[in-house]
Order: sequence, then C-alpha cells, then structure tokens
Amino acid sequence: MSEQPIVLYERDGRIARITLNRPEHLNAIVDETPGALKAAVERANWDDEVHVIALTGAGRAFCAGYDLKAYAEAPRPVKGSQDMPWDPLIDYQWMRHATDCFMSLWRSLKPVVTKIRGFAVAGGSDIALCSDLVVMAEDARIGYPPARIWGCPTTGMWVYRLGAEKAKRLLLTGDLIDGRTAKEYGLVIDAVPEAELDDYVEALLARIASVPKNQLMMQKLMINQAYDNMGLNSTQTLATFFDGVTRHSPEGVAFKARCEQIGFKAAVKERDSGDPLGWKNAR
Repeated sequence: MSEQPIVLYERDGRIARITLNRPEHLNAIVDETPGALKAAVERANWDDEVHVIALTGAGRAFCAGYDLKAYAEAPRPVKGSQDMPWDPLIDYQWMRHATDCFMSLWRSLKPVVTKIRGFAVAGGSDIALCSDLVVMAEDARIGYPPARIWGCPTTGMWVYRLGAEKAKRLLLTGDLIDGRTAKEYGLVIDAVPEAELDDYVEALLARIASVPKNQLMMQKLMINQAYDNMGLNSTQTLATFFDGVTRHSPEGVAFKARCEQIGFKAAVKERDSGDPLGWKNAR
C-alpha cells in the first residue's frame, strides 16, 4: 500500500482544500513539502471552479516547522549544515526554493485562508503567514523559536504583518504567542475558541466564495503590489541568505554540536529556556 501524500488536495464546490498531511509528525516540513504545496496551489489556480483556497494541517497541529532532527543530530556534512569552510549560496538555493514555494500562497490569484490549531512554529509560521487570512484557535501557538539560534524567517512576513516593533518583540526573543495575542497584535485576522474554529472558517470561506473570481483577483493583486513596492522580495533575499548564515555562525556550529551530543529536542529545550547559552562559542 502506498503512503498517503504529504499534501492533500480536494475541491469542494468553489473551495479548494489543501491539507498538510503528516499528522504523526505534527505536519513537519520535509524536502518534498514545499514543492507539493506549490503544486496544490497551482492546481487550485488553474481550476476555473475554485474561488478560494482553504489551507490547514491534518490532526492536532498546523505545522511544527522543518523536520530537522535527523539533520541536526547527524555529523556534518548534512543538508543545511555544511563542512567548513562553507558555501552560502548552496544554502541560499535550497531555502530560496522553499521560500518561493511557500510564497505561491501569497502569489496565488485565488485568496488563501489558513486555519491554525495546535502549533504553527518556525517554518510552519512561514507557511501560514504567506496566506491572505489566518484564523487561529485561541489556544493555538505561533512563533519562530529558531530566531534564538539556527534560523531566520525566510519569508520576512512577520515585519509586513506586524510592523517593526512587534516583529522585533517576537524575533528578538523567539517567543510563541497564543491565538488571542496574535489577534491583538494584528498578526492574524481572528482567534476563536477551538470548538468554534471549524464553523468560523467555513463561514468565512463561504462568504469569500460567493464573490466573482475576477473581483477576488483584482482586490488581492491591488493589495499585494503595495508590499512588492515596499521591497518584499529584497527582504526575502536577505532573510534567506541570513538563514544559511545562522547554521554556520560560531553559535550555529555550537548548537549543531550540542544536538549531536544530547539530541535535537534536548538542545532546542536548552536554546529556548531563556537561560544564557553557555555552549562553547555561543556568546
């Protein structure tokens, strides 16, 4: 029996439903995920019956970020963690591909509504924030913990959604926030109790789906071009380059060594504890 696709696609009337489908791993991103997501978005865009795209994750979480355990614990060289000296353009090419695939949500001519329960963290937050509207369960959590060590959000969408001060509040700490706070900050369009999440999103999808496709396209294109004019692509170029740097800086190398020594989950727990990082070279 063949394995289930890592991204599911179905059309339900005027709604295309895209689901990240690795629930046993909290829908963590693997090498195939970005391309599969982009292919699903393109399929929806070429389907003349589709007016709006619904994006969610199977099971109890939206997406727990990149599935980095094997990469972090295996000795160099591995993907994202080269031998020294390193070539930054190798990392850039890899992560730019993923970023451009995630941005297919943003560039989609059909609007995208993302539903978050559980977690949308690290690369999972990158995916969610590339959509047009995000609705969270009040107790769901979103954030970018690798901002502490070993990551930079390549889409750069935090600053475009929040402005400089709130983006700094989250990326200078790596803190997670719940749905209520995300709504208060303006990061997401709404947060509702978990029991009401599905019904709320379905009502929003139905409302959008009632609008002619050409009207939806024009409104989205008009709004998005303003972000292009603000330098969105340049921001993403720098952020994607920096993402590779974070894994090869002295601190990134020390974190990698710690992952090999005590395991990825334990090293992440240390990184995110809030205690000063005392690893060698982690200043």
